[in-house]
Amino acid sequence: MLAILFGLMTGTSVLAAPQRVVSVNLCTDQLAMLLADPGQLLSVSYLAADPRASVMVEAAAGRVLNRGGAEEVFLMRPDLVLAGTYTARASVDLLRRLGVAVVELPPANRLADVPAHLRAVGAALGQQARAEALVAEFNAGLEAVRVPQVPSVTAAFYHPNGYTTGAGTLADDILSVTGFINAGATAGVTGGGILPLERLVMVAPELIVTSAPYPGASRSEDILRHPALEVLRAKAAARRMSDADWICGIPHILRAVAGMAAAHKALTP
Repeated sequence: MLAILFGLMTGTSVLAAPQRVVSVNLCTDQLAMLLADPGQLLSVSYLAADPRASVMVEAAAGRVLNRGGAEEVFLMRPDLVLAGTYTARASVDLLRRLGVAVVELPPANRLADVPAHLRAVGAALGQQARAEALVAEFNAGLEAVRVPQVPSVTAAFYHPNGYTTGAGTLADDILSVTGFINAGATAGVTGGGILPLERLVMVAPELIVTSAPYPGASRSEDILRHPALEVLRAKAAARRMSDADWICGIPHILRAVAGMAAAHKALTP
């Protein structure tokens, strides 16, 4: 069915797999690298080669990197472009007006989106069997690390500028399946937003999750060294995560799930 829908959307034959695929979105980059045949994926975005954002830096090595500009992509003569629904609209719209087939993928907001995204990109690439194999592996891996109990331990994401991740997000779903209550969600944050330090102190989560600092100095990171947060850290467990493990709804997200499951086990022996 997905292959038929893809053919209807792009006007291409469902029997002819594209051979010059360009991806302009970090998440479609990684899905395509997992699914494409050798030589089928012509180019991926420059973010695929950034270890702070991508878990597939080695797979991206040696590939042509792009920055998603319509002119740049059009000159590659792609027969399919993979993009995210929030990829630069001007570029996507112009490519479509130039007659280029574009398939857009929305962000993954829950773990259940991972199989759907694998199948969608698999259908677009003509790699349905490979996608189904990865779906089966992902589902088995998720069940192996899922914490089989009602969430009972409070965790808070706390990043530069007091940024947190709340309800309706992939990160929130990961906390839920690993036995955690998301402090950001209970504070009323939907999607991403700011969690005031005072509110964080009042919640007093058992676990504080932060990301690895970027090189150099940044005022936005000053709040992570605030004395009140240091006192809170002394009472709570802390976990530093790799942003790359959490960004995209791809099978590698199981690394983030496994890490949080391990953190929950350490807090509830």
